[in-house]
Amino acid sequence: MRTQPKETPINIRAKAFQRELIDHAANLHSKTRTDFILDAACRAAEEAILDQRHFFVNDEKYRAFMQMLEQPLFDNAGFKKLMGYKAPWE
Repeated sequence: MRTQPKETPINIRAKAFQRELIDHAANLHSKTRTDFILDAACRAAEEAILDQRHFFVNDEKYRAFMQMLEQPLFDNAGFKKLMGYKAPWE
C-alpha cells in the first residue's frame, strides 16, 4: 500500500512586486514566504467556508438538523441574565 506524501507542492506564479510585498510581510512576521502564504491562504479558505449561506445535505442529515433545532433550549442562567439587560439603543 502506497502512503501519501507528507507534503504536497503548490506552484503559483506571481509578479515581482507581489513577491516582494509577500516577502516583506513574511519578514515582518518572522515567517518564511511559504508559511506566510499558506497561513494567509488557509485563513481566506476558512472564511470562505464559514461564509456559506447554503448547505446541501441528504434527507437523513436534514431531519437530524431539524430535530436539533426543535429541541427546547436548556436552562441557562447566564443567557437569561444577559437578555434581562436593556439594549443601549432602547
